[in-house]
Amino acid sequence: MTRLGRTALDVSPIGLGLAALGRPAYINLGHGGDLGDERSVDALRARTHEVVDAAYGAGVRYFDVARSYGLAEDFLGAWLRERGVAVAVGSKWGYRYTGDWRIDAEAHEVKDLGAATLRRQLAETRERLGEHLGLYQIHSATLESGVLEDADVLGELAALRRSGVAVGLTVTGPRQADTIDRALTTGAFDTVQATWNLHERSAEGALARAKAAGLGVIVKEAMANGRLAAELDDAVALGAALAQPWSDVVLSGASSVEMLHSNLRARDAAVDVTAPFDRLREDAEAYWSERSALEWN
Repeated sequence: MTRLGRTALDVSPIGLGLAALGRPAYINLGHGGDLGDERSVDALRARTHEVVDAAYGAGVRYFDVARSYGLAEDFLGAWLRERGVAVAVGSKWGYRYTGDWRIDAEAHEVKDLGAATLRRQLAETRERLGEHLGLYQIHSATLESGVLEDADVLGELAALRRSGVAVGLTVTGPRQADTIDRALTTGAFDTVQATWNLHERSAEGALARAKAAGLGVIVKEAMANGRLAAELDDAVALGAALAQPWSDVVLSGASSVEMLHSNLRARDAAVDVTAPFDRLREDAEAYWSERSALEWN
């Protein structure tokens, strides 16, 4: 266990993200095959509890959800109330789930990073997670969104921080590094969550600067939404993220107990992320263009 930056949260090196479990469709390659045909609310609730049970039993102590992850907050909140355990929980605001529990929905989520959305979704998150909410993050902040210049948003986040909940942001797109650097100038954040994997490494300098400034660093999409699964053992891909000196938590996006246990092998993987993997590195613009074309399945 390690302390997540300057927060009061003690976290495990691998956390579990519920993006692929809280709703019937996601953009991970092969997600449909992983879940199979039974994707009712009851089936995904049971699957989520099974995977979270296995994660907790294996020492995972950080769990990542969001308002847009379907019923992920509901599923995790129910599990926490039933088990009565202490874990670190981070959630996010800024997207609204619009998929209507359909795989073929026209739009699965809608983004709105305004202060009114923050206030509404924070209330919704607290209703589901209660006192377990330890970290609340802007979901997919970008410079273009203007959220880091929004005085109302920053004021609401400052009030939340004073109440004892840590405040963070997640970033996205080919300018992740610029967004992180801008966030550091605000002094408003305790953590940053960014995409880093052996294809997309453009944020690593900014993540090192964030770590040096005292922020906790969470890595998402270390498997590149399943793309790396066809090229590398998952323990190697996740182990590469764990090996970064600025990395506090690397998220597993496992949607089954078997996938989770395979991911957790990364804790014992000694990975040298130098020359052997240089062939995998991609230009950031090209990487994010390909990611944006992934289909929900």
